[in-house]
Amino acid sequence: MGKKIPIRKFSFRIILFTVILAGLSVLFQLFFPQLATPAMPFILLFFFLITLFTMYIVLRTQDGQDGKKFVSSYMISRTVKILSCLIFLFLYIFLNKKDSIRFAITFMVIYFLYAIFEIIILKKENESESTAV
Repeated sequence: MGKKIPIRKFSFRIILFTVILAGLSVLFQLFFPQLATPAMPFILLFFFLITLFTMYIVLRTQDGQDGKKFVSSYMISRTVKILSCLIFLFLYIFLNKKDSIRFAITFMVIYFLYAIFEIIILKKENESESTAV
């Protein structure tokens, strides 16, 4: 893990990804309003911010570090993200029981989409780094 993924490059990618998801969520809310949670914009904003923050933790410690440091910072970022997600999820469900099922399903779908996005970005950058060396 020698080369660092620039945070600006990652930020641009996550903004683009979030804008695409926001567009898809608007379409979903238009065509399936009975299935859509009104909290969708807040879910997207939450995941945008928490993903940006946790990836910042990973990316800032990556430069010149060995694999153990990367794994350690990645695991810390995952722990922060999971705990934040659980707190956000439980607070919303506790405060808004009527929307709890739609919210929880939407939340989990968005969680997995962002997780897949992160993995693809890290894998792509790691592979491009490996071919450059």
